[in-house]
Amino acid sequence: MVGKSSLDLHGNVGGHGRGLSTWGSVDGLPGRFHRPSANAGLLGRRAECEALDRLLAAVRVGQSRALVLRGEAGVGKSALLEHLTERASGCRVVCAAGVQSEMEVAFAALYSLCAPMLDLVDGLPEPQRDALDAAFGLRAGPAPDRLLLGLAVLGLLAAAADERPLVCVIDDAQWLDHASAQVLAFVARRLFAESVACVFAVRDPSELSGLPVMDVPGLSAGDARALLRSVVPGPLDEQIQDRLVAEARGNPLALLELVGEFTRPELAGGFGPPAAQTLSGRIEGGFQRQLGGMPAHTRRLLLLAAADPLGDAALLWRAAARLGLGMAVAGAVTDMIVIGVRVRFRHPLMRSAVYRAALPEERRRVHRALAEATDVDADPDRRAWHRAHSTAEPDEEVAAELERSAGRAQARGGLAAVGSFLARAAELTPDPRRRAERALAAARAKHLAGAPEPALALLASAQAGPLDELRLAHAELLRAEIASTSNHGRSAAPMLLEAARRVEPLDTGLARDTYLQALSAAIGAVPDKGRSLVEVAAATRAAPPAPATLRVADRLLDALARHFTQDARSAAPAMRRALASFLGEDISAAEESRWLWAAQTIAVALWDDRSVRALADRHVRLVRDTGALAVLPLAWSTRLVPLIFEGELDEAASVNEEIQRLVAAAGVRAGFGYQGPVGGALALAAWRGRQAETEQLANALMSEAASRGEGSTVSVSQWLRAVLHNSLGQYEEARVSAERACAYHPSPGAAAHWAPAELVEAAVYSGERELAARALEHLVLTTQASGTDWALGVEARSRALLSQGEEADGHYREAIDRLGRTRMRVDLARSHLVYGEWLRRERRRLDAREQLCTAHELFVAMGMEGFAGRAERELAATGETVRRRTVESAGQLTPQETQIVRLAREGLTNKEIASRMYVSPRTVEYHLGKVFAKLGITSRSQLQGIA
Repeated sequence: MVGKSSLDLHGNVGGHGRGLSTWGSVDGLPGRFHRPSANAGLLGRRAECEALDRLLAAVRVGQSRALVLRGEAGVGKSALLEHLTERASGCRVVCAAGVQSEMEVAFAALYSLCAPMLDLVDGLPEPQRDALDAAFGLRAGPAPDRLLLGLAVLGLLAAAADERPLVCVIDDAQWLDHASAQVLAFVARRLFAESVACVFAVRDPSELSGLPVMDVPGLSAGDARALLRSVVPGPLDEQIQDRLVAEARGNPLALLELVGEFTRPELAGGFGPPAAQTLSGRIEGGFQRQLGGMPAHTRRLLLLAAADPLGDAALLWRAAARLGLGMAVAGAVTDMIVIGVRVRFRHPLMRSAVYRAALPEERRRVHRALAEATDVDADPDRRAWHRAHSTAEPDEEVAAELERSAGRAQARGGLAAVGSFLARAAELTPDPRRRAERALAAARAKHLAGAPEPALALLASAQAGPLDELRLAHAELLRAEIASTSNHGRSAAPMLLEAARRVEPLDTGLARDTYLQALSAAIGAVPDKGRSLVEVAAATRAAPPAPATLRVADRLLDALARHFTQDARSAAPAMRRALASFLGEDISAAEESRWLWAAQTIAVALWDDRSVRALADRHVRLVRDTGALAVLPLAWSTRLVPLIFEGELDEAASVNEEIQRLVAAAGVRAGFGYQGPVGGALALAAWRGRQAETEQLANALMSEAASRGEGSTVSVSQWLRAVLHNSLGQYEEARVSAERACAYHPSPGAAAHWAPAELVEAAVYSGERELAARALEHLVLTTQASGTDWALGVEARSRALLSQGEEADGHYREAIDRLGRTRMRVDLARSHLVYGEWLRRERRRLDAREQLCTAHELFVAMGMEGFAGRAERELAATGETVRRRTVESAGQLTPQETQIVRLAREGLTNKEIASRMYVSPRTVEYHLGKVFAKLGITSRSQLQGIA
């Protein structure tokens, strides 16, 4: 039989691209292997090599690039990475690789990549330094937020690139631990002008979605034949050659493994073994057959190397000594591993092949040796991990050690690792009650890590055990929480109600908090799905009474329950008390973050424009101060409502773009439906009067809402359609949409508060005065209970539309006077508009022109094209000629440039702006240069004059 090949044949099947020399020869086929010159390139990879060369050229001139090489195992991705590193002259190259057995060890790959640059950490802002130290276990402290950690790594790479261009090479990215994958994906998406390249090799790029991808296909038939001819020195039967090329499907490593199945006579004569079943299985099977011919002590040393993903050579030899293996064995394994300071397999499938080929008892033996050889003080978690894999029977000592490791992983923010440590601890726990408790803790960790299916499996295991009543209640609560964050969220409210009832006799405070969570889940649900909002609110009224000393959460629960079950006037006093308590009391950051949604719901219901804005700003500030940046997109989304009603559409667009960037960069949740970036884009399109864009976004959002069972999203979409149609003077269409929006009552925001005002205007202008009168009655229920200038101003405008003569004139003036005392410029401009339209119909042309000109100027300044056009048409009807003006934002600036200008005008430095926008200071510097060129200015001080 022809011997098995090495892995880097003419560069098509690389090692790990980490500076290792993996070139060699196939046993029995001497003289056929050599490293090609840089000019020669890799066989069949000219286009890919040229793309990598262009990437390096861009990085050398100050640009940044990210690229994902995607292809199946053995296709040559690692060889392309090696080509990249060889061509990166004048650049600093840092490397990391995912390891399958280490996928749940938090930040393992990230530390490997960053370790050579940690001498630059002192130059980072303190919060970023602390995040890195906590993630890498260099100091004790709270778990780092992923976005803050991502910003720290971005800053570290940018600092390294200040010295010379930086090339980051990440191989086997499909096996990166989840924490490292999140951070590296964030960094790669935020690169812009730092002279940094991040290049990944991966089979499935799901964790890296959104990054540029270069597919690495199989070799062409001609290149595959050339490869065969280069390794087969003698005659090669044409039929055998065609069969090998067809079976390998262009995969170089598979081709070489297939050649190894034949003897030389078989290659020449056309007879040979049957084909293997699958590509990866074929490659791995080839490695396993190679192992079968090795002595036992050689296989054991390879198994030791495969069992320790850290690749610590010193640890390998300490463990080897415990198994009676000496240095002499090393020479027999050089075809499969390279032993230097680190131990590396020449191909990732070799590691899995070695590990899978071993019997369970053999695996446990090497893990036991590795555990005994690991320093318990220096690396207790890895020792616990090896001990767990060396244990077949339940063992409380090992389980307790794993539980302590979970605690340390929790401190570093490695929730996936916490779940894995606790899940294995549960498996090894002898006592059934303790096993169930650990399974419950593991389920919660898996849920928080974003793994609902494993969490549910662990939860089922926990509930099958002898848990006490309190823990069973906690298990039911966890099941409901998982439902509320999954695609099955429509069932969350009834599940949370049931959990709350179960908790009631055990923990009153937790029960009331759970009722409040149930209200949150019910607010967005379609009324005919599960329990309606009113039913859930009624159930919360039956919650156990609050303790004598009321918490903020108790007041919020009482206020919202009243809001959704009583008339607005009856509920308003409790709502005001709850809002004042939330805004005025000294509460913890955790409590504030948890219940902000409730306070914001109350503020909107009360038409309290000052509190709406204050809570939105507070939400963003809280997230920044606490470092809980994973919820920053959701916090930003709460700022969109006040910004839009204040007429700050450019800033709102900048905020929504930032939400989209953060969601794409870090994969964090921005809120579903109208709270997400699509909802923000829809709101902006509607208020700007862009019909095609609004309809497209509304249809997409409503389709998503229907699949999730979210009634509030449908309501908001219809309200925004009504806004659009009213702005364009399409009053019949506006009436239909506004009626649909009002049908979803009770609902936060649009249907309960703002849609009736749209319906009044649309119905009056459609000749449906009775419908308008009913809509006014609906509107007055909330505006009178509120009593704010915003509420009463909108009410006065709506009354004026249904009034005549002096009464109408008085209501219009009242609306303008009240709204002029608020920041709500949009409603003020609309009041000037409808007043001007009424004055024109009353033949008071000069008075009409004054109001319409004011409205037109406001709409143009705010970028509201639809309403501006409506005002322009009315002015033309008065005989006034309006000079055409393009409704536009701040000059030629992009939303990101606009945001940078705004922050620079506030006096923030480039580093501070970079921290706010989650980019590097060099990117801020680049954008400011573009801004200066566009605006014809030369200094930051001149930005103060930019509108």
